[in-house]
Amino acid sequence: MSLQGKTALVTGGATGIGLAIARALAGAGCRVAIAGRREEKLREAAAGTAFLFHPVDVACRDSVNALFAWCTQELGRIDILINAAGVNIKNRTMAAMRPEQWDDVMAANATGAYNCMYAVLPQMRERRDGLIVNISSVSGKRAYALGGVAYVASKFAMAGLSNAVANEDGKNGIRVTTIYPGEVNTPILENRPSPVSDEHRTAILQPEDFGDLIVTICSLPPRAHIPELILKPTFQEYV
Repeated sequence: MSLQGKTALVTGGATGIGLAIARALAGAGCRVAIAGRREEKLREAAAGTAFLFHPVDVACRDSVNALFAWCTQELGRIDILINAAGVNIKNRTMAAMRPEQWDDVMAANATGAYNCMYAVLPQMRERRDGLIVNISSVSGKRAYALGGVAYVASKFAMAGLSNAVANEDGKNGIRVTTIYPGEVNTPILENRPSPVSDEHRTAILQPEDFGDLIVTICSLPPRAHIPELILKPTFQEYV
């Protein structure tokens, strides 16, 4: 199915996996809007492209509502929503993590996905068509120490949210896909407890590895649904 003329909104679209997906969708013919917390990064990502962009804090419901009101005005509708916004912290053990850090990670990764899905679902239900792709993590499949307590919990929550909404709204023609990436060379690596070497960054997944994959999922006919998919480096350590 051609994506020509389709519209897509990508949160976390200024860097990393989100930006790579936005570029791939635009290359496949989508009209693309990217959103993220830092307007200067959005402006930089959109330079030389046809991307629309708008700042958003996905953890803040008012900010999300403002984003989707703007998108409705600029795009007319949202055919594809990519939830790629996410954060992690350096204090990843239960003993080291502070309660407010837990709150921040859960708000961005779990509640942020919920806020965006809640905002987009009414228009998708009305059209009886729409695709939501949530970028989770292998830490949403297994409680790996590499991800840390808060990140693991937030990504399990995102996966459960995805599955529950897919089950509920499949009858309305809406598909929800969860992607579980392994290690990827993105800015989130800066929040690792230990520095990541250039050699390691080169060996793991790169953001562009996700572009064609997401385009393929988005290009499937409405009758076909991929509930979940894991993409990891050929070799990865989890501790």
